[in-house]
Amino acid sequence: MKYIQTRFARLSRLLPGIALSFAAGIPAWFAGKTFPIIGGAVFAIIAGIIAAAALRPRAGKPGIGFVSKKFLQWSIILLGFGMNIETVVRVGSGSLIVMAFTLSASFATAALFRKILKIPGKQAALIGIGTCICGGSAIAAAAPVIGADEHDVAQSISTIFLFNIAAVFLFPALGRLIGLSDFGFGLWAGTAINDTSSVVAAASAWSEAAGTGEALEFAAIVKLTRTLLIIPVTVALSVYMGIQSRKGGTRGEFNLMKIFPWFVVGFLAAALTASFSGIDPAILKQLEGAGKFMIVVAMAAIGLSTDFKRIAHSGWKPIALGLACWFAVSAVSLAVQGCSGYL
Repeated sequence: MKYIQTRFARLSRLLPGIALSFAAGIPAWFAGKTFPIIGGAVFAIIAGIIAAAALRPRAGKPGIGFVSKKFLQWSIILLGFGMNIETVVRVGSGSLIVMAFTLSASFATAALFRKILKIPGKQAALIGIGTCICGGSAIAAAAPVIGADEHDVAQSISTIFLFNIAAVFLFPALGRLIGLSDFGFGLWAGTAINDTSSVVAAASAWSEAAGTGEALEFAAIVKLTRTLLIIPVTVALSVYMGIQSRKGGTRGEFNLMKIFPWFVVGFLAAALTASFSGIDPAILKQLEGAGKFMIVVAMAAIGLSTDFKRIAHSGWKPIALGLACWFAVSAVSLAVQGCSGYL
């Protein structure tokens, strides 16, 4: 009985935010169908930002946070039902060379601008990690490893969040200006946009305008491959902090079970199911479509959670560092693609 009461109380806390996310997401979904050049994900973020400014939904925060995180992970898993496992392996492995360069570019830029702007080392490291791997998730995973405090984490996540929002609006337009193919845009978005949510939002907007789902598929595969880099990077940081602890530093905490992106396993399982189970393609298409709808609802929740005041309070230096890292990663991704013949 106590368990049921606890679950009911939690559901009651989540419902207002979930309802708000759907209220903003459903009209955005239909608007995206009407104006595919913009896309439902972009409409959803705009609707969420407007609703957040007008309603200031404090009571809805738990549910909004749940939708922005869990719905996004579930949507990625559902997208796997529309993919062939051979394509997943081919695209994922093919993107590793680009990621090697973007990872190096982000860390080198963070180290350089940390000295120029005189930003605390841990905060610079978190912004660099968030830019080159997977945004807020990477920051949350790396923070306890390097012993960062809540202030460093909050400023880093606020900085990364700003560029996540900007990427959804800028990348599709810039991709068309440059003349990228579906594959080129998917690889660029997957390696250069910070957070998984913004990657799928930008790729969804591109795919809806193009009338195909290829860019979204490629971007999702590349991004999930990139997300897995959180494991070797945090292991390396843990080893480094262990060495530093012998010199009088503070040893960080590393927990593989906590940092592992388990939804990647669900995505791979879905792709394997689609490739070998013999399930009716029409059913697989419906599951993939449900995933695309959940992306839009998750984007509405992200819009609802936007707090520009908090971003402004972070100061200009972290934002300048984030911009430098973001520009470096974006430029290097395009440069490596050009040299590799992907463009």
